[in-house]
Amino acid sequence: MKELKDPKQLAEYMKDHQLEAIFNEPLISHMCLFSYEKGELICSQGQPAQYLYVLVKGKIKVYNTSTEGKTLIISFKNALEMIGDIEYIQGADFINTVEAVTPVSMIGIHHQWLDAYGKDHMPLLKFLLKIITGKFYMKSNALSFNLMYPVEVRLASYILSVSFDPSDVLFRGQLSTSELRDAANLIGTSYRHLNRVILQLCNEGILERGKGYIHVRDRDRLTDIAGHSIYE
Repeated sequence: MKELKDPKQLAEYMKDHQLEAIFNEPLISHMCLFSYEKGELICSQGQPAQYLYVLVKGKIKVYNTSTEGKTLIISFKNALEMIGDIEYIQGADFINTVEAVTPVSMIGIHHQWLDAYGKDHMPLLKFLLKIITGKFYMKSNALSFNLMYPVEVRLASYILSVSFDPSDVLFRGQLSTSELRDAANLIGTSYRHLNRVILQLCNEGILERGKGYIHVRDRDRLTDIAGHSIYE
């Protein structure tokens, strides 16, 4: 994680996402801009929450880990999204782990400034309500998806979510084989069964397995299998 001392870039993100209508001037003056590399953790489950984050560029993965070490995908998110909103309202630690899938830019606002200048700011409160209710809706869908759909469908949805980013034309259709054990855990299957499904999709010409990567050869057919990308 790097803090970027770049007021011009921060102002551009604010304008691009129309955040001036959500945050008041005192809050804007206390905003920080952070950047994260692919694979870097933005926050970890159980970690004390001190900042409210606004995702303004890139894609993130949100997941939860049980005490037995099992992980479950909650969602993949593109800009515009908030991280730490539920934790701020509840005064709680982070309930999920959030990881950068692509290079990511985040605006951060420390809780002390939110308490001082945001608690009675109606546009911000309405935005928080919209974001939080949307998350509970998506979480319900994701839990049902993992229970009701076969591994082939879950894998197709996962690959589409993790291998493509509309904001980055260079981020297209490739998954590192080093990530497959994590992928198996995240979609709720065994590593052995995941490899069987990958082999099946390779034999059908949908995926291609090379040295160190899985490449999407036929995105349209993979999309047909996924039906809709539930993890988005």
